[in-house]
Amino acid sequence: MHFLPLGTVLHYKMKKTAIILGATGLTGSLLLETLCHDDRYDTIKLFSRTKMDGLPSKVKQWIGDLLELENFKEDFTADEVYCCIGTTTKKTPDKTRYRKIDFGIPVTAAKLTKANGIPTYLVVSALGADANSSIFYNKTKGEMEEAVLSEKIEKTHILQPSIIGGHREEKRIGEKMALAAFRFLQPLFIGKLKKYRITDAKDIAQAMVNLANSNATDIRITSASIKQYANL
Repeated sequence: MHFLPLGTVLHYKMKKTAIILGATGLTGSLLLETLCHDDRYDTIKLFSRTKMDGLPSKVKQWIGDLLELENFKEDFTADEVYCCIGTTTKKTPDKTRYRKIDFGIPVTAAKLTKANGIPTYLVVSALGADANSSIFYNKTKGEMEEAVLSEKIEKTHILQPSIIGGHREEKRIGEKMALAAFRFLQPLFIGKLKKYRITDAKDIAQAMVNLANSNATDIRITSASIKQYANL
């Protein structure tokens, strides 16, 4: 029988816990799939308003109103928080409710991340986010980014994709037609226009995981860089 020398310290790499907000959406669902197949994680916590079926045992779910996310504070513990929350003006035409979702949920999540000592926070924003913009959508995203950064979480990454591409279960005919036309024009987006190219949701999901597990210090990551981080 072989014995280790006295005083030898064994180092075991602890597996991680991740929180996902927005796992039922396009990007969030791909992120969930990515983390489920990643052996570095043994627990994935989902906070959502609807239950998802057929998930592996490593996935734990908390169901409730995300507009009252602070009610989950006791269970909001992890190594990383991924926020993929977002709505559209078509789904949420009321600006007050729109702001509660696109600003309120990511910012409350950031506050809980900071309060519970979670070192890593990643959130999906949008290209053109600007707190001083006269465009409501861009202004809301920009104000969200500033509020998140004001929490001074140890490791924060804000992903700013342009139009997000990928297969959606819901039928959005108008959006599909616009996306097809935009894809046709992609070769024209070169140089400084490259950041306006369609960003695949799968790349966003993979980039988020790669960023969380890297020493990257970039805070705001636009479309072109998202692709690069996805390919790490």
